[in-house]
Amino acid sequence: MKLTEFDALSFDCYGTLIDWEDGLRGGLMKVASLSPHAPSVDALLETYGEAEARTERENPGMRYPDVIAQSVIAAAASHGIEVPAGLAAEIGASVPRWPAFPDSPEALQRLKQRYKLIILSNVDRQSFAGSNQRLGVEFDAILTAEDIGSYKPDPRNFEALLAKTDEMGIARGRLLHVAQSLFHDHVPAKAAGLPTVWIDRRAGKDGAGATPIPDNAPTPDWRFTSMAEFADAVEHDG
Repeated sequence: MKLTEFDALSFDCYGTLIDWEDGLRGGLMKVASLSPHAPSVDALLETYGEAEARTERENPGMRYPDVIAQSVIAAAASHGIEVPAGLAAEIGASVPRWPAFPDSPEALQRLKQRYKLIILSNVDRQSFAGSNQRLGVEFDAILTAEDIGSYKPDPRNFEALLAKTDEMGIARGRLLHVAQSLFHDHVPAKAAGLPTVWIDRRAGKDGAGATPIPDNAPTPDWRFTSMAEFADAVEHDG
């Protein structure tokens, strides 16, 4: 199997193209400042990741800014920190300001020359519009949790993706899913029969960050540590 055998790429956005953890850190630093006994921001990130996954599972129709706000409050509470609702809402509204990874815009432009590009993201439309400006590319389709009514790793999100690619005339077997999170993306993508590329943004870092570790992590078909490295590999295969 070669990277150039595919006609379309579907992408996770936050953690893969947009620096989700960097975006959250600013808010979590404010949370940590509320208590002299607060854990490190890295520890808060891990607690937040678990809280967010739980919030999304229990509230599949909730808009993402509200998911963030509720998850921040829950994560902080598990460390004995009370977060004002206003601060939680401020962190939830910060998504459009989260930075793109420096290599994402150029890599997407290079990949756009060969593939159709699709977003499948745990986000709302309004927040993603801000992120899209930072990515600087026109996607051929955008599917958000707000559109679908559920959050990855729910299988419904990948069912919606495959329905969309059928509508676009992309043959089954010609779609490649690209993502950082084994938990949110690779587990359900593999269950849906999709080959995957792992953009391992946390390579060389300690801990799990804001992404839960799945019980039975699948083996992605390719692994790269950046979008630039992935785009280079595509051009080499071509």
